[in-house]
Amino acid sequence: QLARIQTDSVVEMLRELYPDLHFEIAVAMSTTGDKILDTALSKIGEKSLFTKELENALERNEVDLVVHSLKDLPTSLPPGFTIGAVCKRENPLDAVVFHPKNCGKTLSLLPEKSVIGTSSLRRAAQLKKKFPHLEFRDIRGNLNTRLKKLDEKEDFSAIILAAAGLRRMGWENRIGQLLSPEDCLYAVGQGALAVEVRAKDQEILNMVSALHDADTVLRCIAERAFMKRLEGGCSVPVAVNTVLKDGQLYLTGAVYSLDGSDSLKETMQTSVHYPQQNEDGPNDDVQRVGITAKNVPGQAQEAAENLGVELASLLLSKGAKHILSVARQLNDAR
Repeated sequence: QLARIQTDSVVEMLRELYPDLHFEIAVAMSTTGDKILDTALSKIGEKSLFTKELENALERNEVDLVVHSLKDLPTSLPPGFTIGAVCKRENPLDAVVFHPKNCGKTLSLLPEKSVIGTSSLRRAAQLKKKFPHLEFRDIRGNLNTRLKKLDEKEDFSAIILAAAGLRRMGWENRIGQLLSPEDCLYAVGQGALAVEVRAKDQEILNMVSALHDADTVLRCIAERAFMKRLEGGCSVPVAVNTVLKDGQLYLTGAVYSLDGSDSLKETMQTSVHYPQQNEDGPNDDVQRVGITAKNVPGQAQEAAENLGVELASLLLSKGAKHILSVARQLNDAR
């Protein structure tokens, strides 16, 4: 349902921009990640869990564009594909949805040993450290399924979800607590929608590039570059927070051990205040961490990418590789 709402919202924007074109939404497809619901995401270990089947359809020319949650897309796309648009970001923060009996509470007010559901190692690692009196357990399924599991059983006192998904579904009233970046840094690309296209398809690429939101593009390039340099993915807790203000891009990035006891966190900034130049020619289609953003100044994109790489390198120099490899081994052994 959420995937359909996200796709509809992108198609709606395209219809407004191109009223003469006819857009047809292909039948919704199930992906590997949708089908394997009895295993933690971090254990399935496949980078393209929610994207591979859709890319196959793109490759076979059955569809011309695919709408994803950007956080589901690996930092390197398979050859021949690119992210042709990153739409304006919805709130990227994580949200707590409480069991009806805990309505009005916050995580800190929940009783000792209350069980919190999340399938994200990143959320669990940060929140275990912050709220040691709580227990964290895997919960899988789409938003509807997870909310049903929460409401109809007594297994969970609360679950953690992305605020963006709840808002898109029109379930904002279920958000009992928004977790600030101080409580919980969010996932790379969280809250942003990406439109994936064939890299060689100039016509489609030009068409969807009108949907790019420049601020979101720069923030997400920095976040994805940070993740790529760390070689992070579903199976390790990597988290970020970005702010773009007065031409300055601030990136906070962190890595965590699985129980949150060991962590590294730093913030860096760079200027992304560059005018758009007419960069005609081959530079048009430079891909940065999988994103082709024709209408965002190239120098600003480069600065954002460098910021992510430099911040990751700083954490690596302080021992991030060890934290992440231990997290990966422990997760594999679970």
